[in-house]
Formats: sequence, structure tokens, C-alpha cells
Amino acid sequence: MIAPKHPNASRGFTLIELLVVIAIIALLIGILLPALGKARSAAQQARCAVNTRTVATAVITYASSEDYFPPSYVYGADQTTGSWNFADQQLSHPSPGNGYVHWSWALFDGKEGGAGVAEDAFTCPTVPSGGAPATNWGGSQYIDNSEPGQIAPGGDVKDRQARRMAYTGNAAIFPRNKFFDGGGPRKNQLVRVSKVDAAAKGGAGTILATEFYYSRENGWRSIQKGSSDTGGWEVKSHRPITPFVGRSSGQDVYAEPIGGPQDRFKYPDPSDILDTADVDKLAGVIDGATRAIVNAVGRHHAGDKANFAFVDGHVETLTVKETIEKRLWGDKFWSLTGNNGVQKPQ
Repeated sequence: MIAPKHPNASRGFTLIELLVVIAIIALLIGILLPALGKARSAAQQARCAVNTRTVATAVITYASSEDYFPPSYVYGADQTTGSWNFADQQLSHPSPGNGYVHWSWALFDGKEGGAGVAEDAFTCPTVPSGGAPATNWGGSQYIDNSEPGQIAPGGDVKDRQARRMAYTGNAAIFPRNKFFDGGGPRKNQLVRVSKVDAAAKGGAGTILATEFYYSRENGWRSIQKGSSDTGGWEVKSHRPITPFVGRSSGQDVYAEPIGGPQDRFKYPDPSDILDTADVDKLAGVIDGATRAIVNAVGRHHAGDKANFAFVDGHVETLTVKETIEKRLWGDKFWSLTGNNGVQKPQ
């Protein structure tokens, strides 16, 4: 005789019950995943902001000690050290045979005069590998430091620069290396901290550094020169962001006349600041494209925003257009000789 089932005996789930449980789990996952994704993005943005602040503090420490902000890059006097000669920085200088000495080099741990910054402080977790590779990454020996299809103008030369660079400086404060004539009347000049502090908005209202723009579709397209169709492309990660345009010369700020009105430069029109979709289609914004170079600024965080470090060391998360509308890049092109004021709003 078959014994009757005990009323407390366990039984398995029916098919319908299993489907209901699976549906509930799927619903919970669907609810939680976006929240987890937002939390992860917020954490990355916060980490990136911390790194931005660390780098900005190191630059300020360096500038306070040296009385000048570092140049964005210079041609090295040799291929291994951070030495450079002022007279070698010419407008008509040939290709950099010794590679570039980047402003990040002076801030590394253990470097003479450095501000004790670890190399990974120059990275941002929002972008692949933490940032853009050096322009001259060191050739085959350091191939992992490069991007697919990237070529180096210096061959096997290795720039003195952070291995990956997520950040770039304001070109009105970080001068390029062209300190002597040979290609035009305007030259670059080192910028004193006191000049920026004395500006209308002071250091608290003037951007020092920000992030480079990375496109999910096209990589570091906004800071590249050339293309794979022409045998390869260069990454211009040593370049600063030029926030202004010339009143008469447009994009080529070196061609702007020295004389005439004191305010020879102006902010680009906010309508010239492109949205993310448009930037994905552009190449070489930082290397003289027709669009304003500020389009090479990052848009990696919520609301297409980037972290911006200011000369007083604080960091704000803003859109590129907001920085133009609020005129946060300064009221002078301090790093250029001649009349270098920025035109006031009409």
C-alpha cells in the first residue's frame, strides 16, 4: 500500500511558478542595472575629478616655486632627460629629433624639482587605457604604449611625458614651445602666476586644465593628425587647448597682428561648440581644423560634461559651452606676445 503524503512534505516549483520567479528577477535586474551603471559612472567621474585636482595642485606648486607656469611642451636638448634649451624653441624648428618634454614630466615622483605626482594621476578611468598615448611613445620597444595605426614623427624617440595623458592645459597659460621668430611676428612666452591672479576673475575664475575628448567610435580622433588612409596618424597629446580665436586671423592665432586694438582675441561663438555626435565625425580639431580647438575638450561624464581645474586648485564639472558662455578661460592670451587681450562681450 502507498503511504499518503505528509501535509508538510516539500514539493518542487511548478513551471508557472519558476517563470514568475525568473520574470521578477529579470525585472529587478532591469531596474538595478541602470542605477548601478549611473553609480559606476559617478564613481569614475569622481575619481577623474580627484586626479584633475591632484594634477592642478602639482602645477600650482611648481608655478609657485618657479614663478612661471610650465610650457605645455618643448623640444628636448637630448633624448633622455628633461633638459631643454630656450633658443631651440623656434617657430620654424624642424621635426623634434629629441622628442618632446611635456609639462607632466616636471611633476613626476622622483624628478628633480618635481611635485611628487604618481604617473597614474594623469589618467582618467572613464577613457580606455586611462588617456591618450604620447606623441612619440618610444617605438617598438614600447609598442603597448601606442594606439593601433598610430605613427610617431620622432621614430623610436620617447617623449618625456606621462605614459597615458587624459588632461591638457589651457594654452593661454601653458605656452607652446615657439619662443623665437622664424615664422611670424607673434611668439610664445612663459606666464607668471601673478598675471593670472591679477585678472578680472582671478585664479578662481580661470581654467588651468581639463580633459581631452575621446570618441567611442573614433578613439582620439579630435587630437590626431592624418589618418590610416595616408599611412597612419599622429596623436597630438602634447598640445594644449587654445580657447580663443583671433579677431582678424581666425584659427591661426599666430597670424593675429600684434598692433591695433589691445583686445586682439575673442572667445569662439557658443554655436561653434559642437555636440558629441558632431565631434565624433571630426579629425584633427586640435591641429588646426576649421572648428574651435575647444571642441577637443572631453565630454565623458553625465550631461556631456568634463572636469575643469582652475588656477586656484578647485575643480568644476561643466559642459564646454558653459565654459565659453561664462568666459572661464581668461581675459588675456597671456602666453602670446603683443596685444593679447580678449574682446569683451558686445
